[in-house]
Amino acid sequence: MSSPVQTDGGRGIGGRGRRGRAGLGAVPEAGAGTEAGAADHGPVRTVTAVAHRGDPYRFRENTLPSLRSAVARGADAVEFDVRLTRDGVPVLLHDRTLKRLWGHDRPVSALSAAEVRQITGNGVPTLVEALAVLSAPTSDNGGDSRDSRIMVDLPDATPESVRTVVGIVRDCGVADRVYYCAGATAMLAVRAADPGAEIALTWTTLAPPRPALLDAVRPRWLNYRFGLIDRQLAARVHRDGYLLSAWTPDTRRSMLRLLDLGVDSITTNRIEALCALRRAAAVAGRLR
Repeated sequence: MSSPVQTDGGRGIGGRGRRGRAGLGAVPEAGAGTEAGAADHGPVRTVTAVAHRGDPYRFRENTLPSLRSAVARGADAVEFDVRLTRDGVPVLLHDRTLKRLWGHDRPVSALSAAEVRQITGNGVPTLVEALAVLSAPTSDNGGDSRDSRIMVDLPDATPESVRTVVGIVRDCGVADRVYYCAGATAMLAVRAADPGAEIALTWTTLAPPRPALLDAVRPRWLNYRFGLIDRQLAARVHRDGYLLSAWTPDTRRSMLRLLDLGVDSITTNRIEALCALRRAAAVAGRLR
């Protein structure tokens, strides 16, 4: 995943199937809705708006203020990255080290949770803290965090770290709102840890995933970098029975292109802009 200071770069996903909550972007069932090119000829799919690492243009990414701001600005789902400290505590951090965000070139995996708190001035939240904030009844600006989905991205995950994360999600009572995103190795570990988990398989090439991999992972979503998506790919994904997500367009032009292509979810660093475009499309009668 790239830094949010770079336009149109990153990773994310949104939506829920088997245990979905009503009103979260009206996520369609896999294969439902219009064809990929329908935007040129009629209504397009309602898209789920996913906040990439919260609201990183207003607050530092993967922090509690950033998560709260994303909910307040209309996100259907909030995405964040999770890594484990040396003593096995899951914390929110995308990079391997604290250098880019916190000015300390030290791997989080080499630090205890207490050391991370001290170095960052309590700036890096634990997974438990993030889940608690996203389960609060209301935000300061009136958005209800309980109505939002939670997407957990697992960079460099191991089977052990995945089991730890999945266990905490279950213990916190939010498994029905959480879904997981990463490449094949991490998602195979998630499937082993939780046979009922909802999975978004991140895929970075135009060649489709192998059938054997899809059978093993059983994703609901295929998650592509936005620049790879065209009408042919969108049609193929929907024809094969999956939902299509795109990460991470940050310009309005890119967002509008994806809306027209019929993607089911867009993850962006500019959640307020995406929600505004979606509202405008709904008013114009172009969303179904």
